[in-house]
Formats: sequence, structure tokens, C-alpha cells
Amino acid sequence: MAALKASGRPWTLNKGEGAFYGPKLEYVLRDAIGREWQCGTVQVDLNMPGRLGAFYIDEHSDKVTPVMLHRAMFGSMERFTGILIEHYAGHLPLWLSPVQAVVTTITSDADDFGREVVEAARKLGLRVEADLRNEKINYKVREHSLAKVPALLVVGKKEAAERLVSIRRLGSEGQQVMPLDAALKALADEAVPPDVRRQKTTA
Repeated sequence: MAALKASGRPWTLNKGEGAFYGPKLEYVLRDAIGREWQCGTVQVDLNMPGRLGAFYIDEHSDKVTPVMLHRAMFGSMERFTGILIEHYAGHLPLWLSPVQAVVTTITSDADDFGREVVEAARKLGLRVEADLRNEKINYKVREHSLAKVPALLVVGKKEAAERLVSIRRLGSEGQQVMPLDAALKALADEAVPPDVRRQKTTA
């Protein structure tokens, strides 16, 4: 209780909840449609250290059995991933998406430039794949949109000649044509996780 009060964060007491070997904190998340999911936990274990024969020597040179803290940050990782996918309806933000962008070509004339774009994007830490298949661009755009890829970087003969990329964002009908370096920098900045971004701004 003292730790909860000291945190300054809101909390409630769940009377009757089962906690078999000591007091427990549970973290409950609310998703986009209001459902609550119990995820992370921190639980005090007064039993297991003794069963393991664990001890430490205190300042009086006495053997003391420690208290163990069990910490599960997400609960089951698979379940937590499922909660995230449902919360975002599969439309994960760029920083969280497993594949952040796909570089796709309009014609084979742009294949070499497409590979260059992929290489440059990966050097910036972006998770990028290439689609150089001999398919119509509308087919490729639809396929990657259904796969919920946040950004498509479309290049053709003109883009290759002028070192441009046409960016199509998931859920948007329009596209934005930008110089290659500026486009990749913007995506790399967006791909920084929020906690890392906050650390950079407060440093």
C-alpha cells in the first residue's frame, strides 16, 4: 500500500482476488473499444526463496532468507501481442510494425534504384522489404495494404532518374513525392519508439 501511495498513480483494491504466495500488483490495460485486459504483474513471494535455500548475509553476519519479487511485464507475450493487434485493428504504428515499409517498383527499369532505396533505408535502421516482382503496381499496392504495411515507397523510371520516392501511407488514398534522403529521414524519425523519443527530448 505504501509503495502504491508513493507512486502517485491511481489504483484500486481487488478484494477476493487470488494471490497464492504474497501481495500482488496487477496492471490492467483498456483497449480501443473499452475492454480491460490484465497484463503485467509484480508479486511478492515469501515462500519460494526458502524452498530454494536462498539466503544472504546481513550486516550482523546472519543468514537471512530474501523476499522474491516475480515480475511479468506483459503477462504472456503472445497474448499481449494479440491485444496490441486488436487494439490497433492490425494497423500498427510505424515504430511498432514488424515491416515498416515496402519498396515497390512500377517497372523493371527502376529495380536498381529500388534496391538502393532498400539499402539506404536499412542503414537508417528501418525494417524494409523489397517488392520487385513483375506485377502491376495496383496489385502490389493492394497486397501490401491488406498486409497492413504502414508505408509503401513506390519508384518508377522517373523517380529513379530524379532520385525521388512516392510515399503511400496505409489508410490514405493520396501519395506524397519526396526526395529520397528527406523521405527516409522522415520515416526514420517516425520509427523511433515513443519512450526513446521522450528520452532524447528531455536529455
